[in-house]
Amino acid sequence: MSLIAVLALDGVPGHQLTTPGLVFGAAARHHPWVDYDLRICTAPDFESTGGPAPFRIETPWGLEGLEDADTVLLPGCAAFRDEPAPAVADALRAAAARGCRIGAVGTGTFVLASTGLLDGRRAATSRRHTEELARLHPRVEVDPDGAVVAHGPFHSAAGVLGGLELCLRLVTLDHGESVVIETERQAFLQLHVPADDPTGDVAASLTHSDGSFSETIRWMEANLHHPLTLAEIAKRTGLEVRTLTRRFRTETGLSPLQYLLRARIQLAQQLLERTDDPIERIAARTGLGTPANLRHHFHRSTGTTPGIYRNAFRSLAASFTWTARDDADHP
Repeated sequence: MSLIAVLALDGVPGHQLTTPGLVFGAAARHHPWVDYDLRICTAPDFESTGGPAPFRIETPWGLEGLEDADTVLLPGCAAFRDEPAPAVADALRAAAARGCRIGAVGTGTFVLASTGLLDGRRAATSRRHTEELARLHPRVEVDPDGAVVAHGPFHSAAGVLGGLELCLRLVTLDHGESVVIETERQAFLQLHVPADDPTGDVAASLTHSDGSFSETIRWMEANLHHPLTLAEIAKRTGLEVRTLTRRFRTETGLSPLQYLLRARIQLAQQLLERTDDPIERIAARTGLGTPANLRHHFHRSTGTTPGIYRNAFRSLAASFTWTARDDADHP
């Protein structure tokens, strides 16, 4: 398990406080072997979030919540130009001294820089504050273009979508590209949950069976472009339709046709993300037949259209750029 402590200082932007839960929660929820424990910690003077609609939070964790964390995340705050409280600075220095990974989002970089931990290192902050960060902390090498900048154990982000890129980058470092691709997809979809979907479970990842239907599922997924019927699937298994449906649901949580539709939507997502195929070709490759049928089922599953999904996902992916220098280059 990886313990992530998010340190909330007074006036923290609300979206920066909730984004880590969105990303790390998606990573753990859709990958059984990924295990994150997220802890919100508040500084001694914390009163509420900032912005036009501030809200208060209650948490059992103060600065002591940083003491056993593997990663500390430092969102922005209202008084980022001021020196942090001594207890806050000491807690951050202690975390760094024991090898903790520390990430700063937006104006949180100012707080981290005030501890001296970024002296001689590259860092990023909100783009409208880059010149100010360079002026107040001249020993920090401010990257005006870095969406996410890593230098040693310190990571900093420009603050787009509350540090979404930074959280995704940390997931990549922990678990690799395959996990972050699905995590990014699920985080995006959670931002577009249909209003009439009380569960918020949109286009959920498929649970691949290791049981008696594993071969059948592999066959189904290899033949998504064919108009498979329930009778054909039952014939493949040698079971009656009713028996197949009951056992398949017990093993996967879905009926065969529900599983088939979800696999087709997931393939459509991958093709929208990674190819320039027109909607007509994607509809054929996924077995959904017509563009109208693809749009209908895609919208029901994800709450958005294929076109909007492709543009938004690619815009998000394009912004997910990062630069890093490791300790070998910068001892």
